[in-house]
Amino acid sequence: MSEENIKAEELEENSALPDDAGQTARWYVVHTYSGYENKVKANIEKIVENRGMQDLILEVSVPLKDEIEEKNGQRKTVQRKTYPGYVLLKMVMNDDTWYVVRNTRGVTSFVGPGSKPVPLSDDEVRAMGIDTVSFNFDFEIGDGVRVASGPFADSTGIIKEINEAKRTVVVNLSIFGRETPVELDYTQLEKII
Repeated sequence: MSEENIKAEELEENSALPDDAGQTARWYVVHTYSGYENKVKANIEKIVENRGMQDLILEVSVPLKDEIEEKNGQRKTVQRKTYPGYVLLKMVMNDDTWYVVRNTRGVTSFVGPGSKPVPLSDDEVRAMGIDTVSFNFDFEIGDGVRVASGPFADSTGIIKEINEAKRTVVVNLSIFGRETPVELDYTQLEKII
């Protein structure tokens, strides 16, 4: 094989879109024209419905946050876009879904290097609060727990606070002979029976 052919093959491999191996839906970010976020969301949802792609493009989101605005001495709560100019999509990335989203009116590009979309990491998704995964949590304040992972692994303590929004608990652990409150993720705990 000549050097030119090898370089051409490498270029093709590097420019290829991620495949849908495993059919795992991930969160991706799409950049839009300013002010077109809701229109892009509606257009993508309509295309998904018309083409029967509900199993490939699962969710389209324009995250909003409440802000208190004061005008003429009156306070009111208004919703503003958390990420203006961006739309979030939970989808299985393949050539068809990439084409549908990328060619939706108002979409300028996927977030990622070149034309290769990069999915959000699980930590980014959790920090943004966009994926509402239900978690079976059967702990209560006052329960005895053992820390299963992390720097406090194998420590035991009592739950003092539960924050369902952040999916964390505050556990009093004995550190250096003192009761110390430590904030831990739900997934790090095991109930002591």
